[in-house]
Amino acid sequence: MECDQIEISNDSDRPASAEFPLQWSEWQLIDSILPTGGFAHSFGLEAAVQCRIISGPEDLQTYVFHVLENTGSLLLPFVYSGTMNPTIETWHQLDKMLDATLTNEVSRKASTSQGSALMRVAATVFTEFPYLKTMRDTTLASGAVAFHHAPIFGIICGLIGLNSGTSQRAYMFITIRDIISAATRLNLLGPLGAAMLQHQIAPVAETMLKKWMDRKVEEACQTAPLLDTVQGCHGYLFSRLFCS
Repeated sequence: MECDQIEISNDSDRPASAEFPLQWSEWQLIDSILPTGGFAHSFGLEAAVQCRIISGPEDLQTYVFHVLENTGSLLLPFVYSGTMNPTIETWHQLDKMLDATLTNEVSRKASTSQGSALMRVAATVFTEFPYLKTMRDTTLASGAVAFHHAPIFGIICGLIGLNSGTSQRAYMFITIRDIISAATRLNLLGPLGAAMLQHQIAPVAETMLKKWMDRKVEEACQTAPLLDTVQGCHGYLFSRLFCS
């Protein structure tokens, strides 16, 4: 697939300041109470459990590592590009590229449902940035995009003033948060064990972040194709708790 290379504007790389308004917005964006639908998805974890790929704590930890690696390699470039150039033109181009890149129908639907919810919430909550509402209203009217999550997250981070490093680290954080929450609700570990696992994974996540951050979308790739295959089986499960 040939795509025009997206121009990255260095002027958009605004440093995150210590001012309270920016920090409050940053914390709210990654808060689990923000109704974006992330907890309705398990990143294929539920299917992996039923397929007996995961049978114990070590298998779970390995699975989380693979999810983080795949998130870094495949989705961080879209978060980065959106943060660096948060315009409606960039958003539309990134959305189309990611829609063509995702080959798994289950993950594609999960991405669009969470992205659509995130854009709706951001346009409603962050009223001090009216461009968010303008972008959403204009795009809804035209039907130009599928509302994938990663580009929207990056665009929102760029508009509210987060720098590229913070936005990419935040995206990795919500990935850890959501998959460990899914593991807890699937009774793979308890709340205390979940907190311990999240803390233990943080240094690994930071290493993966540094490995994959600040890459262009042309470099986006899958590093764990088995995860993609397993998640694609989610729709065939006889009984299921999550949407993906």
